[in-house]
Amino acid sequence: MLLANARLPHCPTPVDVAIEHGRIAAITPAAGRSGLDLGGALLLPSFVDGHVHLDKTLWGLPWRPNSGAPTVRERIAFERTHRRTLPPVSERGANLLRQMIACGTTALRTHTDIDDAYGLANFHATMELKQLFAAQADIQVVAFPQSGILTRPGVAELLAEALRQGADFVGGLDPASIDGDAKGHLDIVFGLAQRFDRGIDIHLHDRDAAGNAQLRDIAARTIAIGMQHRVTVSHAFSLGTADESDFAHTADALAAAGVHILTSSPSAGIVPPVLALRARGVVIHAGSDNIRDLWNALGTGDMLERALIIALKQGFRSDPDIETALALCTDAEALGLPAHRLVVGASADLVALDAETPGEAVALRPVRKLVMKGGVILAREGRYIAR
Repeated sequence: MLLANARLPHCPTPVDVAIEHGRIAAITPAAGRSGLDLGGALLLPSFVDGHVHLDKTLWGLPWRPNSGAPTVRERIAFERTHRRTLPPVSERGANLLRQMIACGTTALRTHTDIDDAYGLANFHATMELKQLFAAQADIQVVAFPQSGILTRPGVAELLAEALRQGADFVGGLDPASIDGDAKGHLDIVFGLAQRFDRGIDIHLHDRDAAGNAQLRDIAARTIAIGMQHRVTVSHAFSLGTADESDFAHTADALAAAGVHILTSSPSAGIVPPVLALRARGVVIHAGSDNIRDLWNALGTGDMLERALIIALKQGFRSDPDIETALALCTDAEALGLPAHRLVVGASADLVALDAETPGEAVALRPVRKLVMKGGVILAREGRYIAR
């Protein structure tokens, strides 16, 4: 396949991109050759959503009013009460995957709830979605204890069984504030990761110094068992602390341990400071988190929209900073996957859209003219076409 008359970021002249065996085989000056004419559209690496919940979404269903519960514990309780009324995960999750792919996402990490109410049902449905969409998206599945571990008898054993059945990561949730025993909670999570040789992805919502203390404990545990760059902490709001010494101490510990930080950069409250963390060597990348579900009525699954939200929340105004926000949304390496790059030899995981620059793409979020994975076209003009 030849993608003719395309433009690359920071390249002033149009190019032709040749694709062979699913990879970029050549990038040459546009020469009027026959092929799929992109009409000067900008090419970007396809997007990566590092944190989504396919089993929670209501995408494709009639609008459902949301309670907007103010705390994590209350949102957990609300969801446990109302979730049994929802259609199957196979239907709702597939709806969202098609939407995400149409918007340009071809790699993602999804957290699937495992608890004493649903057992492994959500996990099994998510694993089926992973297999069904395997040719269209790299999907990582986290066995996630949404309601806690220590406070929910049997959940530790269910997590182990999910890992035995193929979950890619073991999750954790607010070890101190939800389970009330940070050491006990992390002992189980890290123990399971060691036992099954899997990565870790922990949700940490705590916003105070105790949150940073937990981050430093996670970093120390990561080094102790040699899991550098295999541990992610999502949210990590405590990194937004005004205490410069506490921030520096914590960020340096995370960088030394190769603990990654995932942010959705929600509009309310403090969030991890992107530029300050990157300056200290911390890997930080982005995800959507909740997309139109019982936790949150908002979200579209569009990582260009997420880049805009990050830019707004972080106070980014310059083009380089806005491009940094976008880079957080294309970082496949942060998930341990091959990099999404516009270079010869890279997998042809590409998005084409009408914009002059990556910054303008974030500002305008135009319809995706083309979405490809491995050289296969998955969507055109904002519409999912893969089967």
